[in-house]
Amino acid sequence: MRHPPCPSRCLSRVLAALTVVLLAASGLTAAPALAAPSATPPVLRAQGNKLVDAQGTTRRLLGVNRSGGEFACVQGWGIFDGPVDDAAVRAIADWKANTVRIPLNEECWLGTANIDPKYGGSNYRTAIDQLVRRVQNHGMTPILELHWSHGQYTGNSAGCADVHASCQKPMPNARYTPAFWTSVATAYKNDPEVVFDLFNEPYPERATPTTGQAWACWRDGGTCQGIGYEVAGMQDLLDAVRATGAKNLVLAAGIAYANDLSGWVRHAPRDPAGNLAAAWHVYNFNACSTEDCWNRTLAPVAAAVPLVAGEIGENTCAHGFIDRVMKWFDDRGFSYLGWTWNTWDCSSGPALISSYDGTPTPFGSGLRDHLRALDTREETTTS
Repeated sequence: MRHPPCPSRCLSRVLAALTVVLLAASGLTAAPALAAPSATPPVLRAQGNKLVDAQGTTRRLLGVNRSGGEFACVQGWGIFDGPVDDAAVRAIADWKANTVRIPLNEECWLGTANIDPKYGGSNYRTAIDQLVRRVQNHGMTPILELHWSHGQYTGNSAGCADVHASCQKPMPNARYTPAFWTSVATAYKNDPEVVFDLFNEPYPERATPTTGQAWACWRDGGTCQGIGYEVAGMQDLLDAVRATGAKNLVLAAGIAYANDLSGWVRHAPRDPAGNLAAAWHVYNFNACSTEDCWNRTLAPVAAAVPLVAGEIGENTCAHGFIDRVMKWFDDRGFSYLGWTWNTWDCSSGPALISSYDGTPTPFGSGLRDHLRALDTREETTTS
């Protein structure tokens, strides 16, 4: 998902950055203690077209995205957009979410020269890890997802002309992205509760002459027509993860900003760990936004592998569209996550909340009430 423009949030960003500087100058730290674990999220694996835990019980990933880690650092004013302390994470859990997807920036994680060291490298990785631990301590599954990446692209639907990781690029790059996933997987290979989402929203079809070429680029990378940098394909990234010994569940999103899975099964990367799921995104303005399209294009994929809607949302400031998405996914036992747990304008974000205490927007109330109702029904069924 693309992000709202800076002006509406710049003042809060400047104040946040100033606070960090003042704290550092005074020798104080702003890192709160982690809460004691309230529950343990499951270790998930793909079994056929289902996600199951260590006991073989079918599980679903249901929750939210927590945006900020992909853009604040590269823009030079912080690491997160809004609080991510224990109270803020507890507010997510209070919606009965069981999953939090955390978008990342590869240059910030790796600490490349263009990133302010206050917000990159070890400082960034430590902050991300603290958020991961808080999510886990509240019994929720963390998904680490690469959102913004290096590589200059100025073609159709370009998000920016910058070579640096300051916007969404059509595909991962061979220069940094495999190294990013090697580092992330090494950090969490002994923490199998953490899920890896290889690349947010590929859109190689905007650059390549044909959809077939786009899917080949998606899987194999290399030289892709219309993209001016060497591409790392999904196979390259999955290989980087597995070469570390990590067996964590991995998600691979389709093309067309993750809204098209039509070629996913034919082009799926080979996973020696057998722990791969398909990721899909949908908004009311996407091409595949009707039940007819879902029946035609999603159902065949979901018959083969687990299906996770990593982002669902709408720009209407209401929840009529996601109500339809959630019903379709509930009826089939699939997973979904709302975009996004940030206090943005609901029509440009879209935003689930108006306050980090969990106060929902009209859009967010649809997801919150639905998650709480699902939790109630599950408790009633199992009691």
